[in-house]
Amino acid sequence: MLLAIDIGNTNIVIGIVHRDKILFEARIATDRTRTSDQYGVEIKNMLEAYGVKVGDVCDCIISSVVPPVFNSVRTGVIKVIGKQPLVVGPGLKTGLNIHMDVPSQVGSDRIVIAVAALAEYEAPLILMDLGTATTIEVVEPGNIYLGGVIIPGVRISVDALTSRTAQLPGISLDRPKQVIGKNTVDCMRSGIMYGTAAMLDGMVERIEAELGHTSTVVATGGMAQFVTPLCKREIILEKDLLLKGLNIIYRKNKK
Repeated sequence: MLLAIDIGNTNIVIGIVHRDKILFEARIATDRTRTSDQYGVEIKNMLEAYGVKVGDVCDCIISSVVPPVFNSVRTGVIKVIGKQPLVVGPGLKTGLNIHMDVPSQVGSDRIVIAVAALAEYEAPLILMDLGTATTIEVVEPGNIYLGGVIIPGVRISVDALTSRTAQLPGISLDRPKQVIGKNTVDCMRSGIMYGTAAMLDGMVERIEAELGHTSTVVATGGMAQFVTPLCKREIILEKDLLLKGLNIIYRKNKK
C-alpha cells in the first residue's frame, strides 16, 4: 500500500492507494506549530481509523507547497512507517514538458494535478484547483505545461471582505438561491459564489481566445464542488486528482 500525502496551505490530504485504487482520502488541518511527533500520531491515527495497518504501508510519496510544515510531516512519516518518502520536486520523472520561465518554481501540487489529468483526459486541458488559492493551469498537446493563473481563493476573499468591513458578517458558502440578494448575507453569498463562477467562465474564455482553440476543462479542490455547478461553461469535476497524480508519479520513479 502507498501512503500519499499532499501538504497544502489549509489542509493536508492523506490517502492510501493500493493497486491503483484509492482506498481512502482524508484531510487534517495544516498547522505550522505541530511537531513531527504530533504529525506522526495524526497520520497513524488516520490510517487506523480507516482500517489500514501501519505494517501494510510499503512506501510513501509527499508533495508540499508549505516548506515550514514539510520537514515535520516527512519526519513524522519516517517515524511511523520507517521509510524515507519520495518527495515531488525537481529531478523526478513526471512526463511533463514545463514551459515556464523557472520550471523549478512551479508548485508541486500543480504538477501532480496536471499528471493526473493527462492520465484521464487528452490535452488540450484547462485545469482548475479551487483551494486556498484558485489556480488555473494550461496543458497543451505533447504534455506541454504552458503556464497558468493564480487568483485569491474563495475563502480568502470572504475573510478579506469580512475583516475589512465593519458591518459585513461572516457567511457560510452555500449555493445562493438567486443572483440578486434580498439581505446582506444573501448579497455577500451571491457575490462570492456567482462572482467566482463568472470569473472562472471569463478566464476560460480569455485563455481559449489566447490559445486559439477550445480545451477540456477539469476542476478539483475543496471549493470546486460548490462553485463549478454555478458556471456556464461545462466543467468536469474530479475530486481525487491529487492522490491519482501522486500514485502515477510514484510509479514513474520507483521500480
